[in-house]
Amino acid sequence: MQESNSTVKKAGPVRRLFALPNEHPVKTIVVALILCLICSVLVSTAAILLKPRQLANEELLGKQREILRAVGRYQAGMNIQAEFSNIETRLVELATGEYVSHINADHYHYARAVADPATRVEIAPEADIARVRAIAKYAPVYLVQEAGETRLIVLPVHGYGLWSTMYAYLAIEVDGRVAGISFYKQGETPGLGSEIANPRWQAAWRGKRIYDDQGTVRLALITAGKRDPDQAEFQIDALSGATITSKGVTHLIRFWLGEQGYGPYLRRHFHVGGGQ
Repeated sequence: MQESNSTVKKAGPVRRLFALPNEHPVKTIVVALILCLICSVLVSTAAILLKPRQLANEELLGKQREILRAVGRYQAGMNIQAEFSNIETRLVELATGEYVSHINADHYHYARAVADPATRVEIAPEADIARVRAIAKYAPVYLVQEAGETRLIVLPVHGYGLWSTMYAYLAIEVDGRVAGISFYKQGETPGLGSEIANPRWQAAWRGKRIYDDQGTVRLALITAGKRDPDQAEFQIDALSGATITSKGVTHLIRFWLGEQGYGPYLRRHFHVGGGQ
């Protein structure tokens, strides 16, 4: 017995710990601490591994929410994914206006496509009124379907204002009038340019015409002193005290609805902006 005790004393701390009786308080505490440490490591590892997927899901839900907001179908607490099931995502080749079938539209990432030299299209400075510098060869469109027919077209648009790139979803009726808009990301001056995110101001876009009878993009933000009553259907009130932001919004609309943006697509598939 003495030899056994001597052997235990000479053993390392781990062997001495496990040599203790199971009911020994020291052994109980240490084993509990070890289990807690193992569980903490497992939980932390799982959180790190799942973080990219969580961020991707949050980004997707955010995008779907803003598209629904643009078409006037978003309500707080709603099942966003269920409501979005009536909206079809397609990819378009901007230069031709043709739909793209060799790329999965649901998994397409526009920002990555712009960064890829193989799909990046540089914009000449004199044509870059929205100050985007470059666009992707392919861009997404979102089609709101009812009874098997397209009722609304939602276009992601962006352009530079005073301080930031402004991002929005523009919803268009198939006759070429604005159905709604949602500016969802911007860094303009609080209380001035940031009013582009104000739902009350965005509501004033509904029903406005984008193209004139010759197919030219005429929609614009106009200050009070420059409004033309005969052109009211093309005009939206400019933001008070935010001249550069207002011009930036006009420019991004005219760029993305023009020939370098979605103009060829809208003309080809919906006869919008074709001077008809």
